[in-house]
Order: sequence, then C-alpha cells, then structure tokens
Amino acid sequence: MALDLDPEAWLKRLIQAHDQELPELKLMDAYYEGTQPLSYMAPEIQVELSDRMRQVVINWPQLVVDALDERLDIEGFRYAKSGPTADDLWEIWQANNLDEGSQQAHVDALALKRAYAIVGSNDEDEATPVITAESALEVYAERDPRTRQEIAAVKRWEEPAAAGAMPVQNAMLYLPDMRVQFEKQKGAWVEVDRDEHGLGQLLVVTLANRPRLRHADGTSELRSVIPLSDAACKIATDMMVGAEYYIMPRRWATGVSRDDFADENGNPLGAISSLAGRMWLNESTEVKFGQFPEAQLTAFHDTLNQLARLVSSLTGLPPSFLGLATDQPPSADAIRASEARLVKRAERRQRAFGEGWERVMRLALLVRDGSLDPKARSLETAWRDAATPTFAQKADAVTKLHASGILPTEQAWEDLGYSAEQRDRMRAMQDEALTRMTAADLHALSTAPPTTPGAPASGADGGTGAASVPQWSAASADG
Repeated sequence: MALDLDPEAWLKRLIQAHDQELPELKLMDAYYEGTQPLSYMAPEIQVELSDRMRQVVINWPQLVVDALDERLDIEGFRYAKSGPTADDLWEIWQANNLDEGSQQAHVDALALKRAYAIVGSNDEDEATPVITAESALEVYAERDPRTRQEIAAVKRWEEPAAAGAMPVQNAMLYLPDMRVQFEKQKGAWVEVDRDEHGLGQLLVVTLANRPRLRHADGTSELRSVIPLSDAACKIATDMMVGAEYYIMPRRWATGVSRDDFADENGNPLGAISSLAGRMWLNESTEVKFGQFPEAQLTAFHDTLNQLARLVSSLTGLPPSFLGLATDQPPSADAIRASEARLVKRAERRQRAFGEGWERVMRLALLVRDGSLDPKARSLETAWRDAATPTFAQKADAVTKLHASGILPTEQAWEDLGYSAEQRDRMRAMQDEALTRMTAADLHALSTAPPTTPGAPASGADGGTGAASVPQWSAASADG
C-alpha cells in the first residue's frame, strides 16, 4: 500500500500523477478564458491568411460555468441537532475571506473538474485556522481506492528570485500526520521544513464537480460544450472572412489596367481603396464597368443559432442566455419554466460542494480545538436559493407560512436570504424591543394610582383622569 512511502517518495509520486493531467487542465482553463486555439480550419488557409486571421471567440464555456456559479452562494453553517446557526464557524469563514474564495473555488471546480481547500493553523490567532481555496493547476490529491478519501496531497508554486536568477520552485506535501515543505535545489527536491501536527487527518479537501463512482475527482462542465464552442468559433471566424471578401460590393472593369487607378499626382491608390473596393480588372480593348451581387450571411447565422440550441439542450441554459430571443417577450412564468433545469443543476452542485465545505469546516474545528465535537457531524451548509423568484413573491409565501405557525421566525429569516450577521442584529433588535416593552409596562404599574376594591378603575366612566392599567398587566406582574 502506498501509505508506507516516505515523504520524498510520496512527493515524486504525486508530482508525476499531477504532471500527467496538467495538459488537460490547462486546455480546460484556456477554454474558460477564451484563449483556446482555432479548430476546424485547414492549416493551408491559416498559413495563407497569416496575421490577418483572428479567431472570433464565442465563449460559451465561460457562460456555462458562470451561469451555474452565479447560483452557488453560501450564506452560513448550522448544526442540525443543536441550534439554528454555527456562528463560530461563520466567523472563521469571514476571517479567511471565503465569500470570495468559495466563489473562486466553485468556478475552478466547474471548469477544471475540481478545486481544493487547505486548512492550517494560524500562528497569529490560534482561534482562527487558516483556510485557503486552491486551484487544480497547483494542487493534486490521491485517494484511497477503498474509502475514496484523500490520503496525500501536494501543492506546487514558484517564488520570484533575484534579478536574472531562475524562480525558486517549492512544494508542500500533506500527509495525515504531517506537513513537509520541499525546495528544488540543483534539480533535486530538498526538505526544508516539517510540521508534525499528529491530527491523523489530511488537511486537504477536494471540491469535485459531478463526481462519479469511477471518477471521484469530478468532471468538467466544459466537456460537452467544447466541440460546439469550437464549431461556433469556426463559423463566426468564417463569417468575418466572408464579410471582408463577399459582403462589400465587388466591381469589375474591362479595358483598364491597374496603372489607371491613381490620384491626381499619379500616385497609386492606397491598400484600403484596393481592398475595400475589390475591383476586378481585365485589360481588353472594350471599356466596361459592372458590379457583382453581394453575398448574404444568413447561412452563418442559421448555423450559429442551431449550435446555440444544441448548447441549450445539453447544459440546461435558457435560450435567452444564448441570444435566442423571440419577438414576443416571455412571461414571468415562462422565464421560470425555462430556468427549471438550470436551477436543478445548481441545486445538485450545492449538494456536492456543500459536503466538501462541511468537511473543510470540521477540519477547521479539529485544527482549532485539537479534537472534533460530536455535534459537528450534523453540520449543514446554508445555501442561497438557486431559483430566481422575486423578493415580493418569496416574502409573501414566507409570511403566510410564519403566520400559520408552520415556519419559525429563525427559519423565515433564513428563507428570506438574511445573512448570519443580519440575523444576529435582528435578534438583538427583538430583544431590545421586548426589554423596552417590559420596562414600559413595569413603569405604568408603578405610577398608576391605587384603586378601591369594588370601585371602577380611574377613567372607566369615560373621565379624563389618569390612564387606567389593564388588568392583564397587573396579573402578569403578580405571576
């Protein structure tokens, strides 16, 4: 079993495995950034057009990833069996700027199959462990084939060196009981630091996108979109070439030569006049002029629209996201219906990523406390609703459920999208309002004139005497 390897052997094993998949990860990253190479065009044409050929990038891969990522917002954590919220975990989350870090991790996981989160101790504040989101381009983890849990991981990075020197290559090896830092010196990895924490847990968590039974490390959302995106970029590039050669009018003339086209000083016309005019010449004896009919680009438009429909069917994106708009604006119900698949896909990602972030926060508790509280096993991730109802619709539904007693106040606040900090402030405001009401009732009781037994209370006969004290207030005070 590979668990018996020493740190240096582990390092070489993980680096070799990571290097094997780096070309694929870099290609996926290029597609997300829109810097992929041009496909489906003959090399001879590319050579002939040379630097005049620029690819028109229709970046559907980025659209597919961002449309899902925009619906993956974490709003807090809660212990399912012991209270509404996990405020201590949310403080750790905020201290590590994971509102932004989690979004970056989700983008990388959707595009590159997976991202990682690494947990470590904080030398400046022991109560706040350090949590960082990491890219699959720099981190790789190996899983135990029996348990499917990570058993070792490596992170590689380069640090700038002095002027003229090569960057310094570093690697951090993570094992269940230790963390070992290496530096590459004269072509060999040399251990420079070791931290034996003895926690018995690998402090690296994989955030895999669409993991499968045989591919636990995930699948990229771009896999099914890349061929269609390549085709769309090719068609769009051809359309621009066609616009230059066939859309602008092409004129012809007979009985003239190229030397006849000059300005008043005898200088030949510039390249723009020659190229834009596209004059075809024939040096015959009879002078004639004419114009060829320009071409239409509707075939390119129809092809692009068909490719966009295929992307919509494969990814669940609403047609409007891909520019397939209709003449009649859709109704609100039609918009929600068109987003049904996208919403469901986002909810599936919330379930998978949520499990990963729960493991991250359990590791943070383990690093902070040295042991894991049993209640952390019931930790849950609170996500923002992936659907897009209007706030008025949601508020109306939540208010009705709360008024009927089905929904507690805390859950109503959470369903309305209030953050953990906002809910804390609202609780404090409720307590303050209740304290003021109680103080007002007690003050009214203490300042009210005494009443004679059997006599009506002051003001009961409609007079304008001192304000009467409700009987329930007195009873409440006695109770």
